[in-house]
Amino acid sequence: MTKIKISVLVYIIFAIAFIIIVPRFFDSYGMGILNQVAIYITLAVSYNLINGVTGQFSLGPNGFIAVGAYVTALVLLTADQKNDLFSLEDPSPIILALHTNSFILALLIAGISACILSLILSFAVFRVRGDYLAIVTLGFGIIIQKLAINFPSLTNGSMGLNGVPLFSNLYWTGGIAIIAVILILNLVYSKFGRAMKAIRDDEDAASAMGINTFWIKTLAFGTSAFLEGVGGGLLVCLLGSVSPEQFGFEFTFILLTIIVLGGLGSTTGAIIGTILIIGGREWLRFLDEIQIKIDFLNIDIHSMPGLRMVAFSLVLILVMLFARRGIFGDRELNYFLNKNSKKKGFK
Repeated sequence: MTKIKISVLVYIIFAIAFIIIVPRFFDSYGMGILNQVAIYITLAVSYNLINGVTGQFSLGPNGFIAVGAYVTALVLLTADQKNDLFSLEDPSPIILALHTNSFILALLIAGISACILSLILSFAVFRVRGDYLAIVTLGFGIIIQKLAINFPSLTNGSMGLNGVPLFSNLYWTGGIAIIAVILILNLVYSKFGRAMKAIRDDEDAASAMGINTFWIKTLAFGTSAFLEGVGGGLLVCLLGSVSPEQFGFEFTFILLTIIVLGGLGSTTGAIIGTILIIGGREWLRFLDEIQIKIDFLNIDIHSMPGLRMVAFSLVLILVMLFARRGIFGDRELNYFLNKNSKKKGFK
């Protein structure tokens, strides 16, 4: 059995068992966190494809996620709902005509919209490299956010959209996360994935060896944008609302932290990083309510809002100090499975 088949099989078995068993042990709050973790896994593994595997320093995933979220919301809301929601300007006739009751169709439309936008953007984006690429994509994310605010006939401006159907549950979010991981792993271990890694290591050498670097980077960019658009759709159908403020640079910063912590280029690392970042910041919330009383110093602190983020940041600093390439580096789960098999004497 090949390495990729071993990794995919382990992911599938564990993920399906988790999705089936876990809902029995969590309340609505816990399920909300698990849904967020699943959505961010889809976003993180897709972002890791362009940043970690292909080595293109993109800072614009928040733009594609915003596109996916708005498209999903506008497609799922009925014409009557849109007329009631749009308070700054009347909705455009095109917006009123958009509607479907199919959640999967809405997600596909969201993903395709983000992918088409990425293909158009790639002609400008990939004319530059390195820090310049980061600046261009950062600007793209900001532009999308400002367009959402300044075109109220399309997006209801700064008021955002409410009443989006809450279709997202663990079966949807977890199932799509599984599909995203399988897709990314198969792509990474294909000839296209090897070409992406060659571009990451030395783009000039890859080009000299006959690799069409522009086409490969565009493939990675489009695939990443498609999954980010789908992730945006899942997110808006989990929260029930969407507004421009949700998709600032902080969104990109969280995803960047996740993939760096897990290890750039590692899909397994992106998954572990998501669990630690998204799950950890919620499960440490109890620290905000800790009461501290020191009698001899006459200190009585009833609560310390923000303490969880301080503790969380310290943990991140320690991890990065002792694992500078991230938790997994650029390795996948199969590396450790093969390593353990060799230790036990298996071939």
